[in-house]
Amino acid sequence: MTSSTPLAQIAPVSAIELPPSKSKSLSRRQKAAIIVRFLLNEGAEVSLTGLSDEMQADLTQMLAQMRYVDRDTLAEVLMEFASELESVGLSFPRDIADALSALEGRISPMTATRLRKEAGVRQIGDPWGRIRALPVLSLVEIVMRESTEVAAVMLAKLDVPKAAELLGQLPGDKARRITYAISMTGGITPDTVDRIGLSLATALDDKPPKAFDDDPSKRIGDILNVSAAATRDDVLVGLEETDAGFADQVRKAIFTFADIPARLPPLSVPALLREAGQDTLVKAFASGEPDNSETVEFLLGNISARMADQIREDIQDQGKVTTKDREAAMTSVVLAIRQLQDRGEVQLLLPEDDS
Repeated sequence: MTSSTPLAQIAPVSAIELPPSKSKSLSRRQKAAIIVRFLLNEGAEVSLTGLSDEMQADLTQMLAQMRYVDRDTLAEVLMEFASELESVGLSFPRDIADALSALEGRISPMTATRLRKEAGVRQIGDPWGRIRALPVLSLVEIVMRESTEVAAVMLAKLDVPKAAELLGQLPGDKARRITYAISMTGGITPDTVDRIGLSLATALDDKPPKAFDDDPSKRIGDILNVSAAATRDDVLVGLEETDAGFADQVRKAIFTFADIPARLPPLSVPALLREAGQDTLVKAFASGEPDNSETVEFLLGNISARMADQIREDIQDQGKVTTKDREAAMTSVVLAIRQLQDRGEVQLLLPEDDS
């Protein structure tokens, strides 16, 4: 026994905690401490991690309390231990992971997956503690997809203020059914409550991985931000006809050159000028279109008068700018704002909700 040997593999816990000796007055914990001490003295690297935390603590405390035993007592304890080892006819897996490994291919994959998830939830801690920590909106989602009886148990396990807030977020008929169902939970057993909490906590992790972190409306909005105006307008018209609600979300996610006055803080305009460059702004300002005049005046009005006059002169000297170059310049300005936002140098204002 010179290699590392998990103590729980040498013998089951019942074998380590020996039955009371008829000739000696040692307790089961004391005998377990004697066996462990003897193995360590013999040079065996005994691993105790297979034991529960409580057993490890008890064993450590017992080792600290005991002083010495005579040779006859040691021999008797060792003989009892050897006898217990010889009497063991069958040993079972120590935990759910070992049990699942032993039953690999003999139980359904669905059952194995569920048991692994439940075991994982157990390791995290009390499932109800995790559920109580959820925001109210997440609790509403759980209530809406679960049965009235399960929702009633969950509501009863919540703190009173959060339970009241949750009820206020539910449709009236749903809230009434749940509150009535609470009156019928008086006879529910602790084991049932525990299983419900375990099932709910397991379901929180039972979500397929997402390929995209961003909301679909934001992804489309980012694409349309750098698309030509004609393409953007055409796509939005098509979305309006297909799904007006989604189209509205996309419109809110879009940030174009024309949105600058409403969403860019005035104090951030000098930073934009440095990021985009004066030449780019001159081309973007050369639009002459009524939809962009407000943006031009906003930007010029929030930089120094000398700089604004210089840009106006450059616009006149620029001459005619093609539509393609003008739109490319406006897109560059928008991208410059986005880069400033990503670096945390600009905080865009939220779009106003017209609803």
